[in-house]
Amino acid sequence: MRQSEKESRFMKVVNDSRQLICKVCYMYATDRDHFQDLYQEVLANIWVGLDSFRGEAAISTWLYRTAINTCVTFFRRHNTHATAMTSLDFAADLAADDGSARAEQLREMYSLISGLDKLDKAIILMWLDERSYDEIAEVTGFTRNNVATRLHRIKSRLARQSNR
Repeated sequence: MRQSEKESRFMKVVNDSRQLICKVCYMYATDRDHFQDLYQEVLANIWVGLDSFRGEAAISTWLYRTAINTCVTFFRRHNTHATAMTSLDFAADLAADDGSARAEQLREMYSLISGLDKLDKAIILMWLDERSYDEIAEVTGFTRNNVATRLHRIKSRLARQSNR
């Protein structure tokens, strides 16, 4: 693939998938700086891996896998643990805070999700993006039934925490 073709394809993929990439990075970031670092790492890995994308899966599946693996690797490499956001202002930025009840619910949901372990974050994030169990299984490497079971447990845990 020629350089100009690769650049065009990369820009289209990034522009079409910016929200997906931001969501994944947000769920693993501990603050704004980590978010920016993760976002740049994900973009770099998309650029490097774009030539090897064979189209056997949906581009969104490949992007999820790339983004999640990049975030997990980033924290392993930097010996950092992704923890819950310390500032809900960051969540408000991404949730398009307009002072509405919906924005408040989004902040609470992101706060609860950010406390999950890395794999559970990935599963619930994809489910919230209305990905099929099969697609979630493909990204995570679990069976479809295992995804369904884990998702049920994650939702139950989040519901319990939300009611506290």
